[in-house]
Amino acid sequence: MIRHHRNKPHTLIKIRIDPKVMPRTGATPEERLARGVPLFDTPGGMYVERRGIPVGIAHDAGVRFDRDWNGRPAVIVPMRGPGGELCSVHGRYLQQRGAEDKMFTIGPGGGLLNVADGLTSDLVIIVEGLFDVLSLALCGYRSVATVGRIAPWLPLACKGKTVLLAFDGNRPGDATAVFYRQFLEGAVIHRLTPPDHAKDWNTALIKEGKSTVEQWLRHHVARFTASNTLEHEQA
Repeated sequence: MIRHHRNKPHTLIKIRIDPKVMPRTGATPEERLARGVPLFDTPGGMYVERRGIPVGIAHDAGVRFDRDWNGRPAVIVPMRGPGGELCSVHGRYLQQRGAEDKMFTIGPGGGLLNVADGLTSDLVIIVEGLFDVLSLALCGYRSVATVGRIAPWLPLACKGKTVLLAFDGNRPGDATAVFYRQFLEGAVIHRLTPPDHAKDWNTALIKEGKSTVEQWLRHHVARFTASNTLEHEQA
């Protein structure tokens, strides 16, 4: 199900509402996450490697493999709340044919994909999806992914921090960035898009290479943090 979330009168984005449990079986997010297996030597491991992500990076981020994620094999990952509690489990299918969905998520919502405690530093990078957050992790940067969901506690977690809105480099990504610029009141906000007009960070990683993405991130993170320092000094 898709609902619209309105933060200000002129800002409207689509937010997905997920089933709280697995269809057909009624299994909870906790049960399904426990059922997942480590990626090593699985089709899920081969899938993340085809996307340019070493299995170890994905494993450390909490990604696991499920052979029957609502009927199809998928890599799955927990979405957690501010205290680390499990809110949902997000699945990315290994294959997509025709009109099939490429993702499926269960749980009451309210969580984020939080890789390497991406909310604990003074610089928070927010991206769209699982493979964006994994691509940044490969390049040495912690981040969180919304996966098109809203975490109502995020403004408080980001208050007083520098936030880079690193959503997809297209119109939907720009629209999402406009929403979060208003939603995250009390944070210092910057927009950061992937290099070379790539749609997303994983596309940039695959097409341009790790070194290009690393250099792009290093340059812009330094530029934005220096800009904030200068603003504070002038104030």
